[in-house]
Amino acid sequence: MNDAYIVEMRHITKKFPGIVANDDISLHIRRGEIFALLGENGAGKSTLMSMLFGMYEPDAGEIVVRGKPVKLSSSNDAAALNIGMVHQHFKLVQNYTVTENIVLGVEPEKRLFGCIPYVDTKNAVEQIRNLSKSYGLEVDPNAIIEQLPVSTQQRVEILKMLYRDAEILIFDEPTAVLTPQEIEYLLQIMQDLRKSGKTIILITHKLEEIKKIADRCAILLHGKLVQILDVAATTTREMASLMVGRDISPIIEKAPPNFGDVVLDVRHITVHNEDAFDVVKDVSFAVRANEIFAIAGVSGNGQVELTDAICGLTKITSGTVMLSGVDITQHSIRQRIEAGIAYTPEDRHRFGVVLDFTLQDNLALKTYYKSPFSRNGILNQETFEACSASLTQKFDIRSAQGGRTITRSMSGGNQQKAIVAREIARDAPLLIFVQPTRGLDIGAIDTIHRQILAERDKGKAILLISLELEEIMALSDTIGVMYNGELLKVADAATLSTNEVGKYMMGVRT
Repeated sequence: MNDAYIVEMRHITKKFPGIVANDDISLHIRRGEIFALLGENGAGKSTLMSMLFGMYEPDAGEIVVRGKPVKLSSSNDAAALNIGMVHQHFKLVQNYTVTENIVLGVEPEKRLFGCIPYVDTKNAVEQIRNLSKSYGLEVDPNAIIEQLPVSTQQRVEILKMLYRDAEILIFDEPTAVLTPQEIEYLLQIMQDLRKSGKTIILITHKLEEIKKIADRCAILLHGKLVQILDVAATTTREMASLMVGRDISPIIEKAPPNFGDVVLDVRHITVHNEDAFDVVKDVSFAVRANEIFAIAGVSGNGQVELTDAICGLTKITSGTVMLSGVDITQHSIRQRIEAGIAYTPEDRHRFGVVLDFTLQDNLALKTYYKSPFSRNGILNQETFEACSASLTQKFDIRSAQGGRTITRSMSGGNQQKAIVAREIARDAPLLIFVQPTRGLDIGAIDTIHRQILAERDKGKAILLISLELEEIMALSDTIGVMYNGELLKVADAATLSTNEVGKYMMGVRT
């Protein structure tokens, strides 16, 4: 036994029906380090850490914490060993307050008249307020979770761990739903937590983040441990090659555009939010066939509301949407789909998939009522299965039981690949992608980028909304920049530098 190791996972194997999630993996994590688990979507990273958190039990091998073999049958067992975990999809009760979520399960009790128990909320609020300030995680203890932005909800999850005195902190894809500014803030918080004596295990596929803060990283591929590396002595390209099992070119070759007719024509669109404020202000632009029109902007500047208005998810206050010369402003969502809009939404869980449906049902979610998927109202399961088999192979969608896998059980990255596959397969003249590579690993990002370019070269009109400036610059033919609900700038992508786009994103007008 080595006192330097706070966690040891020895020869861990975990199997699910049809898949070996972890195959004889051994890790030794040092006290006080930031240890990264790197791998593609579905490589087995989350499964491995879920066993350390007591959500699964290994089929073989043993877990050693602080030099002693342990049996973790639940998250309570992990909490008793001061192990905490922030899951990729947060485990928060939406209509509870911040305080109620943090103390849930470990409620501080007092007794009225010495015999009637009650939860000491007042003391808990004060304790959480002090805890949040000391770690730079300031939140309002009385705020309702559903009213908070994603980044603040994540702070609540971190505070849940700290409130329980967690010493070993597991972060599962913590930056998947954050803006670049929020990511920088979170990485600083992790470094501060390490300085305070915490050991951090970071599950991710983002190489730049690993280079910034991790000491060592373990690379998993198809459930197997490939290598453990000293991050400072390893390049991101070396890590990427090991992660996907092949060399990835950093440059995507893009053919010159050959623009066709206007497919999407947005004219003077204004959109109000629930409080009657303008979130989209008199926006006009057009997207042509064979064109990728990308809209850049800091999160919250009206990009999502604009695309939701085009797709019918949000009501347009004024203005017109034309698709291939037809006014679709008053069309229903189904009518817009039928007219030729394919949409990959920002929020995959609310608008992209039905989590409790199977993968094959989700892949046919927009075509199930048509031939050959159904005839006279009777679904053809063979067609569902054949479509699912084709798309899962083409888009490398990984799941335990193929098309019959319940979508909720899949990794977030594979859920995203399923949505992109479904929308591209519909062969619509207009494809709208909002954050299409959010939550994807570098290999999947490369694949999706090439597929988007292939659709453009087939003559499709593509509207791309992304917070990733590198993605915008790599893919776009035309760039528009939104700031405070306005389309501040529209220009040929070849005429704009990354620095110029960044300035427009911050509101600079010249």
